[in-house]
Amino acid sequence: MPRYDAAVVIGRFQPLHHAHLSLLRRAFDMAEQVVVVIGSAFQARSPRNPFSAAERRELLRLAIGDADCTRLRVLPVRDHYDDERWAGVVRQGVEQQLRQAGLAAQRIVLVGHHKDATSGYLDSFPGWALERVPRLAGVGATAVRDAWFGAAAVPGALPSALAALVDPLPDSTREFLRAWSALPAYAELAEEWQRLADYRRAWSGSPYPPVFVTVDAVVHCGGQVLLIRRGQPPGRGLLAVPGGFIEQRETLWQSCLRELREETCLDLPEALMRRAHRESAVFDHPDRSQRGRMITHAMRFDLGDGEPPAVQAADDAASVQWLPIAALPPLEDQFHDDHFHMLDHFFGLTGEPLAGGA
Repeated sequence: MPRYDAAVVIGRFQPLHHAHLSLLRRAFDMAEQVVVVIGSAFQARSPRNPFSAAERRELLRLAIGDADCTRLRVLPVRDHYDDERWAGVVRQGVEQQLRQAGLAAQRIVLVGHHKDATSGYLDSFPGWALERVPRLAGVGATAVRDAWFGAAAVPGALPSALAALVDPLPDSTREFLRAWSALPAYAELAEEWQRLADYRRAWSGSPYPPVFVTVDAVVHCGGQVLLIRRGQPPGRGLLAVPGGFIEQRETLWQSCLRELREETCLDLPEALMRRAHRESAVFDHPDRSQRGRMITHAMRFDLGDGEPPAVQAADDAASVQWLPIAALPPLEDQFHDDHFHMLDHFFGLTGEPLAGGA
């Protein structure tokens, strides 16, 4: 087996299962130091991302054991919904981890397996060797989460649901899920999981997979940005940019102003909004919304340096507020879907390089 300075394994580990462990075992065989990149590291809890980066780090420790943990370094990485930017951040993070450990970063191998279109990241690291490991058939985190959350709707079904997961999950992960099921967050996420399942089921008879078009209004004034807290699932209670679905007889512009008015009661003259409009951007990453394929057109409006206009929550917004842009970075795990990254695009919240940057 060739030896490398370090082996890299990338995953979301939501939760950790035996296919992940097969990659980790190969990585430990190929290098003395292993860097595990935990994706979706700073997301709000959701049916797709129920566990924090710290919880997933603990899952890794429990499954790997103390001996190999001394050879393990963990790198949490946020989703940028921008593949080139994400790959640059991962590369820089791995190299920094190795420098901090006093290790060379010249011979690095990326260990992974091809699952589907989401495995395209394996080809995003020129200069790293690539070790492709055969994928374990029938082992996947989505099916595990579906079985786990689905059991919440049937009284007494959870123990048997966990017992049925003995093949895909190590014992430590099943015990973790059993204990986590007692937390209030489990019932809340299971309810949201059911809502999302019902939503997708309603479109299951479409002749083609549906693609939805939405609009979002990024409005800022005096160093503050206008945000709502969602009143309904998905993402109930999370921060979001005002917006919603485009209607049949509307342009994007008309939909954007209507959604802004309906959710925040910000009803400024259209001529003023046209003068305030600075730029638009399309956010179209396939994984940006758990409801399905959702493409949004975000418009940024600058109302100047004066006092922000009065607003009031309406429609499906539970609350609305002007928040200082400088106060947003610590709130990353309170945002719905990719809305934090939408704001990062416009305001540079994370300080990490944009695609093509240094």
